[in-house]
Amino acid sequence: MYSDKYMKGLEKDFRNFCHHIWKSLDLPPLTPVQNDIAWYLQHGPERCIVEAFRGVGKSYLTAAYVCWKLKYNRDLEILVVSAGKDRADAFAIFVRNLIRNVDILKHMEPDKNKGHRATQNIFDVNGRTTSGSPSVKSVGITGQITGSRADIIIADDIEVVSNSATHDLREKLARLVTEFDAVIKPNGRNIYLGTPQTEMSLYNTLYNRGYEVRIWCAQVPTEQQALSYGPKLAPFIRKMMETKDAGTTTDTRFTDEDLAKRLLSYGRSGFALQFMLDTSLSDADKFPLKIDDLIISHVGEKLPNEIYWSKNPLVKLKDLPNVATAGQDYYSHEKLSDGFSEPMMRTLAIDPSGRGKDETAYAVGFMLHGNIFVPDAGGIVGGYSDDAMIQLAEIAKKYKVNKIIIESNFGDGMFSQLLKPHLTRIYPCSVDEVRQNIQKELRIIDTLEPVMNQHRLIIDPQVIQKDYDTAMERYTSDTATKYMLFYQMTRLSKERGSLAHDDRLDALAMMVQYFLEQLSVDQHMQEQQRREEAFDAQLDKFIEDWYDMGYRSNNQGLRIRNMGRKHQ
Repeated sequence: MYSDKYMKGLEKDFRNFCHHIWKSLDLPPLTPVQNDIAWYLQHGPERCIVEAFRGVGKSYLTAAYVCWKLKYNRDLEILVVSAGKDRADAFAIFVRNLIRNVDILKHMEPDKNKGHRATQNIFDVNGRTTSGSPSVKSVGITGQITGSRADIIIADDIEVVSNSATHDLREKLARLVTEFDAVIKPNGRNIYLGTPQTEMSLYNTLYNRGYEVRIWCAQVPTEQQALSYGPKLAPFIRKMMETKDAGTTTDTRFTDEDLAKRLLSYGRSGFALQFMLDTSLSDADKFPLKIDDLIISHVGEKLPNEIYWSKNPLVKLKDLPNVATAGQDYYSHEKLSDGFSEPMMRTLAIDPSGRGKDETAYAVGFMLHGNIFVPDAGGIVGGYSDDAMIQLAEIAKKYKVNKIIIESNFGDGMFSQLLKPHLTRIYPCSVDEVRQNIQKELRIIDTLEPVMNQHRLIIDPQVIQKDYDTAMERYTSDTATKYMLFYQMTRLSKERGSLAHDDRLDALAMMVQYFLEQLSVDQHMQEQQRREEAFDAQLDKFIEDWYDMGYRSNNQGLRIRNMGRKHQ
C-alpha cells in the first residue's frame, strides 16, 4: 500500500502519476522533455496541439493522462480519434491495458455484471454513473463521430501522409475535424498529438483557428530556427538554448549520432518536419522549382508547333493529385497552334538504382522547336534484374526513342551492359553513358529552373497521376510522397542532401540536360553557318562593287567562280 502523501502527490501532479506508470511498466525514467510534455498536458489550454518529434512517447504520455483524468473523475467521457481506426483502437487498448495491469488503476476495470461496456475500444470504468456514452471510445477520423459526446477529445496522429499529401486531401481533413466542435461538451478539451507531415500541415491551420501549439524539437534550434517557430516553441526548449548551442534535446532518447543518421535517412526537408517540427520550408528562395511553371498537356505522337503557357484560372487543373508546396497548382495550356509535327528527337534517360536501395528511375522526352515534352516518367523496382531491364526496353520501344542515356556514376557501366542484350532483342537503340561530377542538387536546379521558368517543359497529365499512384501502392504511407517526382521537384533546395530520394527528378533532369546540350550543338552549327553566309555575302558585295566600278571585263570570271563556290 502507498501512503496518503504519495497518493495525494499522484493526484496533484500528473508528472508524479507518469513516473508511477513508467515504473510499473519497467520503462526508463521520464526524460526532461517527457516531463515537460506531461506538465503541459495537465496545465495546457482547452484547445492545444502537442507537436513533438517521432519516438518521444507523446501517445504513451497522453494514454497515461487519460487514466489519470478517469481515476479522479469517473464520469468523464473521452473520445480518441486517429487517421485510421486501427491507430485509434491501439490507443484505447493501451489505456485499457494500463487499467488492467497497473496496481493503482485495477479497481477501474469495467464490470460486465453492472452493465458496463467492456470491449477493447469502447469501455466504461468502474464507478461511473450510467450514461449513453462510454468512458473511452476510439474511432477513425472518417468513422462515426457524429452523435458522440466527449469531455476530452484526443486527436492522436490524425494527420498522416495518406490523408494530407495533396491539397484536396488536406482540405477534406480540415473539414472533418470541424466535427469535433459538435462533439465536445461545454468547457471540454481538444488535445491534438502529432508530427507534421507536410509544410501545409493541418496543425498550422488549427493554429490559425485559435489552437495553441507547443513544439518540442529533437535538436536544440539555432536562433534563426527559433524565429521560424515563434511563440510555438516550448519554453523548456527555448531555455535550453541559453545553455546549449546545439545537439540533442534528449540525450537518453536520441544521441547526436542517432539524429545524424536520421538526418541522412530522411533528408534535410524530411528531418525538418519529422524531428524539428519545422513547417516553414515553403520559402520560394529555398525551393526554386514550381509546378505552376509547367504546362500540363497531352503528349501524343505529333506535337504542337507552338504551345502557350498561362495561369488563367480557367485552365487550372484541380483533379490531378497535387503534392507541391502551398500556393502551387497545375495549369493546362492556354492555346495550341493549329500545326503539329513529329518530334525532332526522342530520348529515354535512366538513373539506375544504387544496390537496390532506390528505384531505377526513368524519364522519356520528346523535343520540338525548343520545347521538351514528357509523355512518361517514373520508377521501376527490381534493381538490375532482368524484369527491370525488359520494362525499360519496352518503354524505349513504346516511345520509339532514338537515344538512351544512362547515368554511369554507380557500377562503372554495368547497368548499360546488362540492358544492351535486352535492347538488341526488343528494340535496338543507341546507348550513351553520362557521368556527373557536380553537386546533384545544384546540377538539377541549374538544368530545370531555366527551362521551367521559360515554360518550355510540357508534362502529360497521366505522368502526374501515375507518379502519385505508383508511389502510394509501393511504399508505406509515411514515405510514399518522398518517391514522387513532383514532391521531389518542389522540395529540392540547393543544400546538399536536401532530399532523401531524388531518383525520378534526377532522371528528368538528365533527359532535359541532354536535349539542352543537343540544342547547344545545333545552335553552334547554325551560328557557324550564319557566319559563313555573312562572309559570302560581304565577299559578293565587294566583288559586285568592284565590277560596277568598271572592271567588268577583268573580273567577270572571278564573280562567276565565287558564285559557284557559294552554291555548292
